[in-house]
This record gives sequence, structure tokens and C-alpha cells, in this order.
Amino acid sequence: MSESHSHGCHPSAPEDVPGGAKTLTAKAVDAGAAMLQSLEPIKAFQQHVCTWAIFSHDMNRKIQTHHHAARLNDDFLQCAVYDSDQSNARLIGVEYVVSENVFKDLPPEEKKLWHSHEFEIREGLWVNPGVPETVEKQEVKGLAHTYGKFWCTWQFDRGDVLPMGMPALMMSPQAEEPGRIPNDSVDKRDAMYGISSSSRKHNRADIPRMTLDPNSDRWRATGKGFEVDLKEVVMSMG
Repeated sequence: MSESHSHGCHPSAPEDVPGGAKTLTAKAVDAGAAMLQSLEPIKAFQQHVCTWAIFSHDMNRKIQTHHHAARLNDDFLQCAVYDSDQSNARLIGVEYVVSENVFKDLPPEEKKLWHSHEFEIREGLWVNPGVPETVEKQEVKGLAHTYGKFWCTWQFDRGDVLPMGMPALMMSPQAEEPGRIPNDSVDKRDAMYGISSSSRKHNRADIPRMTLDPNSDRWRATGKGFEVDLKEVVMSMG
């Protein structure tokens, strides 16, 4: 169900993950654990958001993402990000979402790692599948004025069948290239859920604009992204 735009790459699928089918023992253990354990942190994830994310170091690569969000308080959400909304979905990363109020106090160097959400929400790209637009709007009105830091740990769009290498910093959709999401991708997503992004865009037009912090969405001002490198160091022995 996930979709990606990667030049010269063939995305991997859940069935490509190395390993055998679940054994009866494994199924029994999982079922027993589910009955005996509370799994409270998992229960806190009560929202499903479908949108897109763009690799900071290669903005030609755009992937559809499925965020399952848990609200710790009114200014902070944490999201487990998957490649689809199916039972075999792969956990491909994590995103943290903070309000303007929290973001303004971050150091300038830290702010460069974060992206804004206003455009993708006002554009109707950020949706809560299955939630009526009237209910959804109450949520996105507040989220439009937030910032996110998203690390992708599984670059399935380039064909990786396992999480490989360093995490990749992700950016959000924007109005200008290379931040735009292709119309055909939006149309396919809308058809999948029986929704209209253009209708949501129209209904969200009255969401107040925000003054974006110039340190966020750094690629728009600099034309440069971020890439994580691995450096071997001498261990601290205390």
C-alpha cells in the first residue's frame, strides 16, 4: 500500500524481509503475551495519519508514510511511522512533533533538523483516514502550527529488505520543488481511502497562517540537506 518515488530504485515489500513464516510456538507466545501484558505505551497510539515525507539528502525520493501518534501533552506528540496501514506494515522510523511554543526555545542548530507542517495540512495532504472532515479539522487546526523531526530507519524505497545503514532525516512536503508531491501520488492515496485532498484543502483554507521559523525547512533557504555519517571513536571507559 505504500508508495515511493525513487529514481532508479525498486522499493522492497514486506514479503521480501528475510526469515521464515511464524511458527505455531511463536504465535502461541505472542497470543499469550498479549493476554498477560498491558502494553500501555502501545495503547497510547490512538491516531493514524497518512501523509508523505521527503529524504533531506535526496529530495527526489518521496515516500508515503503512516504515522501512529500518541499525545504526551498538548505540545508534544510522538509517532511510530510505518510504510502502510496493513498488519504486515514495517516500522520505518519515528517522528516527534512539537508546538510553536516549544519549538521557539530550541537552539538554532537544533531547529535546522525540524520541518514545518503548515503546508501539508493546509494542502490536504495530511489526513486521518476514516475520520470525518469536521472532526479531523479540529485536530489539524492545532497541528498546522507544529514542527516535526522525523528519522527514517528503513529506506525501503531504495530496495532495502532490512533496516540498513544510518538513519535519514526527513523533510515535509512544501509548495515549491523539490518539495511538491506528484498529483498522481495524491490521486492514488485519495482513491485508496475514498477521500478528496482538494476538498480538505478547501475546508482548511480558513486555518490561520503561521510565521515560520527561518531555521526550519532549511533546504528552502540553503538548497542543502543533511546526511548522517558514521564515525568510529575511542570508547569512554569512565
